[in-house]
Amino acid sequence: MSAKLRLDIPVILPEVPDAADACVGRLMGELTGRPGIEQVHVVKGEAPEAPAQLCVHYDPDTLSLARINDIVVGAGAKLTEAFGHLALNVDGIGHQRKARSVSEQLMRVKGVLEAEASAAGMIRIEFDRDAVTEEALRSFLGQLGIHERQGRVVKQPSAAKDHAEAKPGSAHAHKPGEKHDHGDHDHDHGDAEGGHDHSHGGIFGPNSELIFALLCGALLGIGFGIEKLVATPAWVPLAFFIGAYGFGGFFTLREAIDNLKLKRFEIDTLMLVAAAGAAALGAWAEGALLLFLFSLGHALEHYAMGRAKRAIEALAELAPQTALIRRDGKENEIPVEELEIGDTVIVKPDERIAADGFLIKGTSSVNQAPVTGESMPVDKRPVVDHAAATAAPETLESAYRVFAGTINGSGLIEIEVTRKSSDSALAKVVKMVSEAETQRSPTQRFTDRFERIFVPSVLALTVALLFAWVVVDEPFRDSFYRAMAVLVAASPCALAIATPSAVLSGVARAARGGVLVKGGGPLENLGSLNAIAFDKTGTLTEGRPRITDVIPVDGVSQSDLLSIAVAVERLSHHPLARAIAEDGLDRVGDLAIPTASDLESLTGRGVRAKLDGATILIGKAEMFGSDGVAPLSAEMSDAIAKLRSGGRTTMIVRRDDKDLGAIGLMDTPRKSAKDTLARLRKLGITRMIMISGDNQKVAEAIAAEVGIDEAIGDLMPEDKVDAIRKLRDKGKVAMVGDGVNDAPAMANATVGIAMGAAGSDVALETTDVALMADDLAHLPFAVGLSRSTRAIIRQNVFVSLGVVALLVPATILGLGIGPAVAAHEGSTLLVVFNALRLLAYRDRGA
Repeated sequence: MSAKLRLDIPVILPEVPDAADACVGRLMGELTGRPGIEQVHVVKGEAPEAPAQLCVHYDPDTLSLARINDIVVGAGAKLTEAFGHLALNVDGIGHQRKARSVSEQLMRVKGVLEAEASAAGMIRIEFDRDAVTEEALRSFLGQLGIHERQGRVVKQPSAAKDHAEAKPGSAHAHKPGEKHDHGDHDHDHGDAEGGHDHSHGGIFGPNSELIFALLCGALLGIGFGIEKLVATPAWVPLAFFIGAYGFGGFFTLREAIDNLKLKRFEIDTLMLVAAAGAAALGAWAEGALLLFLFSLGHALEHYAMGRAKRAIEALAELAPQTALIRRDGKENEIPVEELEIGDTVIVKPDERIAADGFLIKGTSSVNQAPVTGESMPVDKRPVVDHAAATAAPETLESAYRVFAGTINGSGLIEIEVTRKSSDSALAKVVKMVSEAETQRSPTQRFTDRFERIFVPSVLALTVALLFAWVVVDEPFRDSFYRAMAVLVAASPCALAIATPSAVLSGVARAARGGVLVKGGGPLENLGSLNAIAFDKTGTLTEGRPRITDVIPVDGVSQSDLLSIAVAVERLSHHPLARAIAEDGLDRVGDLAIPTASDLESLTGRGVRAKLDGATILIGKAEMFGSDGVAPLSAEMSDAIAKLRSGGRTTMIVRRDDKDLGAIGLMDTPRKSAKDTLARLRKLGITRMIMISGDNQKVAEAIAAEVGIDEAIGDLMPEDKVDAIRKLRDKGKVAMVGDGVNDAPAMANATVGIAMGAAGSDVALETTDVALMADDLAHLPFAVGLSRSTRAIIRQNVFVSLGVVALLVPATILGLGIGPAVAAHEGSTLLVVFNALRLLAYRDRGA
């Protein structure tokens, strides 16, 4: 006979917040196969906000409980010490090509298992602590000129290969739900010591590249004017052209050197070769023009991308820097970083709220738009049961909870802090939106693969054209000039930035509208859906069912039945349990409620608990008569059939082997549900289906009321997964739910969408798209924005490839370098500014 041990994953791996993290898989692999351990798997927490647990099945005859506990905790400590995760918001990247270069250079550092950098300035690194330290990685980034966005410059010690002993306190920052597939990257970086400052800052600060480009243009213009208008020695305009080369090629040369060290030929390299070729032909003015337009295009690209990044950074600035708190009867203003859980924060009228928490005094209306995107202020009131609120703050209704960065109305309120500033809903949104930029979309992966093939092909074509004079009767000079012109025309600058700029703008706009989209993949997939599946309870309905019927068996009063049901259900956080507990308490009064204990959740079926020495079972009718549970009495079966025919959700109450009665509940559809579904149809969602664990007749009744044609009831969690898989076999499908009970179905959908995520850590971490407000009306906005993003990505890719397709034959036929550069750089700026249109996206159907 085997025994089980369950431990919360954050207890075993203190710095791993998500069960899908690679370190959890490593832990399971470490434990599996040990003598006495039969099975190791992950189970979600029983309560909605409870952490996931590691469940270990072991042989008690081989291992004692104390021993198996020591083995599990020891293995977790070993992994925590062995693997580090570092996430940094940085300046100094600016564009996708630089981000890709930084990623590849990091991957060459011995001990780095995975590295990802984005144009938005987010760097994520997973590393082996035995091979490299966090400080060594920061040192190496410093040598690349990467500066942390908080304003602190990453230090630049003398060696990037300083592999000192690992520090247990080094920072971990996991991307929720991330999975890693690491190869063996056991190789040194090489001459990291010789690195230079490669940031796009300089003597003129962050605008150095733009100023250098303008100086290049000025010198080019002066030199051209002197050459054409003034009779001077030839060396005078040449000096100005050489100066233009210096300013225009400064930043381009540094990036080209980085790429050549990685044995890669990027766009920057192609531009330099073309400029050098023009100089070799004596066409200094044309070469300077090439560098001027290319460097100007780069600088403006950085500026445009910076606008999108600032839209994200603006979110972080919503929360105030200080908070007015009451401690020991005294009021003091302190930095928000010093707030502790349990502190009392005083918020005056029209001020921004400094921390996540719940109201303990005062009433007001709060503008939650900065976090949830809700257009109307939400009325707030103090909690009734302070002790219960403190024990489980994340189960409180919206009327009691507030979030950092939101704006208080006209009332003076006091809130109790439930999260530190670094853990607030706003802080997590900012972090996750930044991290979303490291997740490449399908189109971006395609363009990356295309570039790896296309750039060498361009170089091969250029080399072939250099020998055109052998076949065609023309001077070598003409063949060389044509080859350089083709080199410029074929460089896919616009293609490289086409998708990242659109994804960055789309993710930023979504966050500003109260929708968190975790990367380019979900953003593109959301716009290509043809089916959406909805959970019923709490998604299409209010999630606040009310008791409508109480049917006790003979010899049991309604009061006794409700008292027992309330005693047990008040221990659970499930919506149906809360409904029974709240409504039942209103009917019988608190004094009549006995005390229950040892609550056990029977997933998808009901609960079991102890009351006065007896075992109480409360659950759906399907729970009875299976898995060793005695079937219902004929009287109860008839009562259930009658309730379900009226569209009621039913719960049976049993004490030991005796049925005590049935309780009927009814949920009500959300007011916005019908309109939301109509707007989704206008957006092109051809199929919508409701899946529910409730009775089929209940599901059909709700579906008919909100306007859904298909409804499937009586589903267990595993049945919901099967239903989603069948839908996915026919096309892309999204699953909309609360992010907790529906997590398996969401994981199997093309896109998982959670509602009300501002108050739920689990929902934020387990889904692809999170609607921060508990409002279904935000879903059409998310789908519409995604469709606009996909359209802009397609436009950008079409323009990028189209310009190359036109320019290459045109330059082969004689188009000069100047016009080719103008068209080339013009297309780059066009796709960037086209992408920035997403920042101004409006939901027309709202």
